[in-house]
Amino acid sequence: MKRLVLASASPRRRALLAALGLEFDVVTSGAPEIDHGLPPEQLVVANACAKRDEVARRLPNPSLVIAADTLVFLGDQTLSKPADLDEACGMLARLSGRTHAVLTGLALVDTETGAAAQGFERTDVTFRALSDEEIMHFVHAVRPVDRAGAYTVDGPGSLLVAGYSGCYQNVLGLPIVRLDLLMRELGYNLFALMDHTRAEFL
Repeated sequence: MKRLVLASASPRRRALLAALGLEFDVVTSGAPEIDHGLPPEQLVVANACAKRDEVARRLPNPSLVIAADTLVFLGDQTLSKPADLDEACGMLARLSGRTHAVLTGLALVDTETGAAAQGFERTDVTFRALSDEEIMHFVHAVRPVDRAGAYTVDGPGSLLVAGYSGCYQNVLGLPIVRLDLLMRELGYNLFALMDHTRAEFL
């Protein structure tokens, strides 16, 4: 198996891959991200492809590169990472009591053969009705300025959500089943790569 590279600095994506017992390196992408100008599905895939290709160009050895991009969509509005805590509070107030979509684009490439695959996963998330005080408690506890939509669903974020329709791991930023399906297009699969001695339970 060639070197597996995760083109992301996200600790949640690293944790999800590590939980499978995979050995991988992390190489952060410097590719710029866009949050408008395309339909949601195309937007997240375009960002993931840009990250994948930027990292792949810098790798000296044959590698299988995995890149991802996650955005939150409330109707036709894109909620990317908030600029500060005030904007984070505003985003959560807009999400309160409503259902929104979380989309993650995935993009893979085998740098030795040039074979590539990309796709996306969508999960609909329904928030509880949140008071201003509850939103303030969450924002100051989590400080979610590095997270699309100003939240995460693990830890304190589990208090925000009334329900999901779709893949839970997608909301964390890495839909594992979709990743496995894309890897199979390139001749790999996550079952075969798992190491039970390194697997973790989150």
